[in-house]
Amino acid sequence: MSGALADIRVFDLSRILAGPTCTQIMGDLGAEVIKVERPGVGDDTRKWGPPYLKDKDGQDTAESAYYLAINRNKRSITLDITKPEGQELALRLIEQCDVLIENFKVGDLARRGLAYEQIRERFPRLIYCSITGFGQTGPYKDRPGYDYMAQAMGGIMSITGDADGEPMKVGVGIADIMTGMYATSAILAALHHRTATGQGQYIDMALLDAQVAWLSSSGQNYLTSRQPVPRFGNAHPNIVPYQVFPSADGHVVIAAGNDEQFRRLCEFAGTPELADDNRFATNADRIRNRDTLIPFIEDAVARHPSAHWLEGLEAVKVPACPINTIAQVFADAQVRHRGMEIALPHPDSETPTPLIASPIKMSDTPPEYRRAPPILGQHTGEVLSEMLGLGADEVAALKKDGVV
Repeated sequence: MSGALADIRVFDLSRILAGPTCTQIMGDLGAEVIKVERPGVGDDTRKWGPPYLKDKDGQDTAESAYYLAINRNKRSITLDITKPEGQELALRLIEQCDVLIENFKVGDLARRGLAYEQIRERFPRLIYCSITGFGQTGPYKDRPGYDYMAQAMGGIMSITGDADGEPMKVGVGIADIMTGMYATSAILAALHHRTATGQGQYIDMALLDAQVAWLSSSGQNYLTSRQPVPRFGNAHPNIVPYQVFPSADGHVVIAAGNDEQFRRLCEFAGTPELADDNRFATNADRIRNRDTLIPFIEDAVARHPSAHWLEGLEAVKVPACPINTIAQVFADAQVRHRGMEIALPHPDSETPTPLIASPIKMSDTPPEYRRAPPILGQHTGEVLSEMLGLGADEVAALKKDGVV
């Protein structure tokens, strides 16, 4: 069965994480993604290891785990767009594409004749998405931007970490990843608009903008109150109790999201009087008296092992869960049932390469897993032949000249 985007072709000039996240999502949904990389160098993340994929002899290949995470369902071509010949080839390829995605610094592609304003008249149906740290406008537009900077400047670090500790970044490049996801949504909307009007458009995505957007309820807490938003560690700013608690043999998360769940928690914990205490009767009361309430719950939870709380609270319908390691995540029965680990054949390895699956479940056009993340330039000759009709001798000449 063909994917939902099977008739869409993407010219992918992005690298690192935000752009490749977007193009992998589109590739999973059926789009043909042409990943364009610099000859002999490729996407920086290819070298962001260890760990690396192992070859048949157990030696490291040129593909890091980081690169493997966000580059499946793509074909890699090498193309030097600093050369006029490379720019002309790029334009010929773009002519047959629906979407262009790039994350060069502001102005870089203009020097190559490949900026949106330079090609929009030639390709009026093209959807052109630029991803940068700070966007195409504003006082910071010329600054380089990275995920860490977006997390720091965008506020998420100020509300992450222990209340008395230092600001803490999220454990993955979440600003990049969320920008890629927002970019995907924008591109799909633009494709829908093109279907109705026949016109492409320009999409300007910024890591800082995306980071500010997904401050979500914490950002809205500030806008509503104009009061500083503190760090709560593993607690929740708007729900109590909703956090990590030490048990007799580890830790558990207990998330009593409403007053009835709080009462059932207290009854199971052997402290029903807490639910009848006017200081804790409602969630608003519990937030105001958080520092008084939490020690009572901590004391109760610490008396029993984690299994006691996980099994007992499930029985009384109070949300609770373990804190899994990554190994435990991929061994978890629900994660396995949902097929969140897949494997694809890779030319560098005799064994299939394990990958994290798409979380998207669709009844008629589910994600497809067609290609493992490609070797640098793996499909250059193939793509130039299919799309531009170049013969083997012509491709060889381009390689000799360093164009591809």
